[in-house]
Amino acid sequence: MSQAADALTTRDLYDRGLHYAKAPFQFYWRFARTSRLGGVAVTMILALIFVAFFPWILSPYDPLETFPYIVAAPSGEYWLGNDYLGRDVLSRIIWGTRVSLFVAFVSVAVGDGLGFSWGVTTGYYGGWFDLISQRIGDAMLGLPLIILALLLVLATGGGLWPVIIAIIVARVPDTARLVRSVSLSVKEMTYVDGARAVGVGDLRIMVKHVAPQCLAVLMVVSTLGLGGAIFAEAALSFLNMGVKAPTPTWGNMLGGILSERFKPPWWLVMSPGIAITLAVLSFNLFGDAMRDYIDPKLRGRLEARF
Repeated sequence: MSQAADALTTRDLYDRGLHYAKAPFQFYWRFARTSRLGGVAVTMILALIFVAFFPWILSPYDPLETFPYIVAAPSGEYWLGNDYLGRDVLSRIIWGTRVSLFVAFVSVAVGDGLGFSWGVTTGYYGGWFDLISQRIGDAMLGLPLIILALLLVLATGGGLWPVIIAIIVARVPDTARLVRSVSLSVKEMTYVDGARAVGVGDLRIMVKHVAPQCLAVLMVVSTLGLGGAIFAEAALSFLNMGVKAPTPTWGNMLGGILSERFKPPWWLVMSPGIAITLAVLSFNLFGDAMRDYIDPKLRGRLEARF
């Protein structure tokens, strides 16, 4: 009897593990059914993440290694050509993926996390606290990202973390404003009044009842923000206010060639430009598809179509 019970328990654990293993594939299939472009975007994002985690597998050369072929056109040996120092452009783009995605994910995770907490709190309490918080948010929104990054560069000397901090500060008020609008409506729900009536504290109400209802907005804002963060990092590195050379990033690859040559060869411009475009487009398409997928009415309509 004991062996049978142990076998049943082992079988149940196996089935449960198999269910959890299949869950991501089931989600991907349902998500791709609602939006074919969204499914393509997820595939591209997963490919970018793989490149960022394993660049040494895909990179044909060291990104800092120089070759005697200065500004050489694409060939069978160097697929995307060489830059003005003789470095392989393809290898630098592959290694630059790691920096761009690291900046995007860290800045969005921290910035949207802070904005989410701020938005839930200010929307729940309201009153003078909400008024003062919104004025602080308006002041932060009035500070351009480029100006903030320039101030941080002057104070710290530039680098990876000043770029991340600048993007975080720019993202916090945007996320807080959107989450606040949802929190204002959720706090008026009947179940929130019921929780107050039985003596539940404000912090527990915000964590258990208000915050979960705002997660859908956070998911959409975060996925859309990833593309914006990649573009912001590329723009700051292009202006030499981001990650410094010789560390390869998509932005400083563009900025470096323009500082060396007024009219650079086409492969030095198109290669990092296409990488930036595909990455930003993938995250934007994923964010749009996620917004449709989260909406129950629209998701049912889209699934019925396919």
